[in-house]
Amino acid sequence: MSQTVSHGLYIVATPIGNLEDITLRALNILKKADAVVCEDSRVTKNLLGHFGITAKLYTYHEHNAEAMRPKLIGLLESGQILALVSDAGTPLISDPGYKLVRAVAQKNIPVVPIPGASALLAGLIVSGLPSDRFFFQGFLPVQVGKKKKILESLRTLEATVIFYETPKKFRKTAEVLLEVLGDREAAVGRELTKHFEETIRGKISELMSYYEDTSKLKGEMVLIVDGNRTPETLDEKALDHLIQEYLKERSVKDTVELILSLYPDLQRKKVYDRALTLK
Repeated sequence: MSQTVSHGLYIVATPIGNLEDITLRALNILKKADAVVCEDSRVTKNLLGHFGITAKLYTYHEHNAEAMRPKLIGLLESGQILALVSDAGTPLISDPGYKLVRAVAQKNIPVVPIPGASALLAGLIVSGLPSDRFFFQGFLPVQVGKKKKILESLRTLEATVIFYETPKKFRKTAEVLLEVLGDREAAVGRELTKHFEETIRGKISELMSYYEDTSKLKGEMVLIVDGNRTPETLDEKALDHLIQEYLKERSVKDTVELILSLYPDLQRKKVYDRALTLK
């Protein structure tokens, strides 16, 4: 028996790849909604069409959000049922939907979650990394300086950290991760729930080697990195890479101090001698 649907805003998770991941409850809401609010009408139209659903569509994204919110709230105040979806996965994750939810809640209009697929959770649960505490960062800024600033703030976080990234930008992001966080255990989930799904696990340096050529890769990656655990000793190759990266912007002394703060088990003289040699 399908659920009775009363007026309000329904936050509906949709598949991140495999269409069989949609829930029966989500289909019921999408069928009974007066309109579906989406990021890209073309993507949502294809999804609804696959399940034989015809619905009025309103687009809501970062470029029109300010103008659309009052209109959508007006529809809800008139008693309509609206379903909010993203292009894939759970809405409000890396999109502007939270502002709509906040505005709707302030009007005392019901907001109902319809849970389902989520790329960040799918990546986390197959990563093999601790899942008891995690922090979702999402996409990092493109600028290297801004990347480093954010990662510095996460360096001592004792929780698994989850990022989104594209294949084109993966290499640069991994280089900065290695420089700021050290050669931590990590995993990449790519094409999750799709035909060419893969999960690669290893040190950040090993993932960089595996994905040395990303020119033919498509789709988004979920990058999961271990939190600040008991410090480990770097192998010589990883130590040299870290020193070379730090020396680009720091003195030998500052480079040594920063590495020892990350890896206190290393011998100061060994790190100092390698830094002098590589300088």
